[in-house]
Amino acid sequence: MNTFRQERQRFFEEIDDFWHDLFDTEYALWDIKKESPSEIKTIRQAAERIGHILFKTAPLLRQLDEETLLQLGFPEASLAFIKLHTLPFESVIARFDLVVTNEGIKLLEVNSDTPTFIKETFAVNGEVCKAFGCINPNHHCEEQLRDAVQLAVKMAFLSLEKRKSPNIVFASHDDHEEDCLTTKYLQNLFGLKSQYLGLSQLRLVAEPVMENGQTILERGLYDEQGDKIDVLYRQTYPIEHLVDDEDPETKEKVGQLLMKLVEEKELAILNPPSAFLLQSKAVMALIWGLHEEKHSFFTEEEHYWIHTYFLPTYLDKDYFLEQGISYVKKPSFGREGDTIEIFTGSGEKIDEDSHKTYRDSLPVYQQFIRLPETSVQTEQGKKNVHYMYGCFYINGQASAMGIRAGRQITDNEAYFLPVGIENKEEKQ
Repeated sequence: MNTFRQERQRFFEEIDDFWHDLFDTEYALWDIKKESPSEIKTIRQAAERIGHILFKTAPLLRQLDEETLLQLGFPEASLAFIKLHTLPFESVIARFDLVVTNEGIKLLEVNSDTPTFIKETFAVNGEVCKAFGCINPNHHCEEQLRDAVQLAVKMAFLSLEKRKSPNIVFASHDDHEEDCLTTKYLQNLFGLKSQYLGLSQLRLVAEPVMENGQTILERGLYDEQGDKIDVLYRQTYPIEHLVDDEDPETKEKVGQLLMKLVEEKELAILNPPSAFLLQSKAVMALIWGLHEEKHSFFTEEEHYWIHTYFLPTYLDKDYFLEQGISYVKKPSFGREGDTIEIFTGSGEKIDEDSHKTYRDSLPVYQQFIRLPETSVQTEQGKKNVHYMYGCFYINGQASAMGIRAGRQITDNEAYFLPVGIENKEEKQ
């Protein structure tokens, strides 16, 4: 075992409940990318403005008819509840994926519903900064996240209008290390009475259970003790997967039944349904279309922000072929680079992700932008990688950030590269 690998393993193994290696391969880099305070400030400012545009667009989406929502790629099974607005903020924890170059900052995509990369940026980044003698740009962000989660859970429970002590459950697939530990991290950060359960441990009661004319079990979602759950925090469980879930024995659409409980205020979920409304990449095509029309829905300043931070995005490829501009074809609902394809301006495919999980999802077409490159230290030696920033948007405020580094199409094999601000006092 080489010295660098020993040093890396020793450091990360000291951090409790962290997946520094994923699927037996290196994930968290024992390296750091240094940025200036002004660059960090510029990234956060971009995230603030992007978030403002998206959150302003959400009420407009709620006014759209079902046919238009279907044209934007939303699953038919989600139409009954995606217009629900259960909290005053559209998403508790959202993440914007940004390309940061000398020419400016561009938004690649938004994960407003179930973003991961949370413990890495809010907690682990600071530990690496400390070890490398850098200032942590995410200082105080963990407290911001804690306050946001506590407020969201409280408001979600109050929205049910119940007079009882809340039963709060944080849940994920318990056989997936990253999902499980991310969810437990949020639960620990929440810090108040709650429990963690695997999704398979939840029990859904679709109709009241009667005995001798008496209701012995109300409709609802229940934990293993048979207690009704009030707030379900499902940070890593996407709604587009949930709505298709069915009981393997009865073939009941349990995901849709669960969302019916949300609609009828028998259960509150976090992130709220409104977060899913912003999850479709087709929303960026809608925003870009309104911008091209110079629509009065956006102010002059907001149009400038869209021009500055958003990439031309459409529901067909015609514009790019007419203009001879390279473009990317993405599924409207997709994750980790899955199903993404890159084309030249003449329509020739030049790169693609090998996974095709989302081939049936409505495609969107976005102007291609090359990710910048940097050199990182890995256990196998120095590597040149493409990288992009993930900046979180917490209850409507820009927050922690970190870097995913890997291929031009950032997939689930990308590294976590910590970010630090050079400590000039240490240097002297």
